[in-house]
Amino acid sequence: MTVTIGRRELLAALGGAVAAWPRAARGQQPERLRRIGVLMAWPESDPEAQSEVASFVQELQKLGWTEGRDLRIDTRWWIPTDQESTHRFAKELVSLRPDVILSQGTSTTAALLRETRTIPIVFTVVADPIGSGFVASLARPGGNTTARIGALFVGNDFLFNSRMEQVTALAARYAIPTMYSYREFVVAGGLISYGTSLIEQYRQIGLYAGRILKGEKPADLPVIQATKIGLTINLKTAKTLGLEVPATLLALADEVIE
Repeated sequence: MTVTIGRRELLAALGGAVAAWPRAARGQQPERLRRIGVLMAWPESDPEAQSEVASFVQELQKLGWTEGRDLRIDTRWWIPTDQESTHRFAKELVSLRPDVILSQGTSTTAALLRETRTIPIVFTVVADPIGSGFVASLARPGGNTTARIGALFVGNDFLFNSRMEQVTALAARYAIPTMYSYREFVVAGGLISYGTSLIEQYRQIGLYAGRILKGEKPADLPVIQATKIGLTINLKTAKTLGLEVPATLLALADEVIE
């Protein structure tokens, strides 16, 4: 069957198609490339730190953000031989004007806040965000020296986390029963740890970064507190210290190192 169309009808049809094409094309244009800065308080060679960043990226992928397609991630790692690297990298990342910055540690967060008060910063591994002046409150963000102590608790801070072997060795040397925030200290020879998982923290940070990229304001996002806590005990260290761990405590432990 042959269909005949007149010149007027042809021009009208083409006109409608041409008019509709730009709108369709505009609808298919990808969104602008979003940018995330990452400032780590660990060297790039650290495998645990690599796993933490990987889990952060994986969480973003679950939310539909793909590095290289609609997302660029600029990562800076602490250099142990360069004490000024944290401050220099903080300045570099801020100059890139990212949409959000991931900060690991108290010192890195402080360095970033000295450079910007406008770019959203999501942080982790911070001992006291309120006392450090990072947030006004958890719900609405807006050193001691002594003679002899009976026990010691090592808080969650980069200063201690970056010196696990040194800290646990000193505790053993002076025979001080010590509790830590992370199981890695116990694996390194510490007595006991009770705290959350670093990997889980980075998953949560990935979730928050994704929400900020979609338009939510960091000032309105509450600081998430850990809900999954693990107890790890090193029985070998307990024996060295002359301590007997109660059976009831061992029964509650998530991991016992013998």
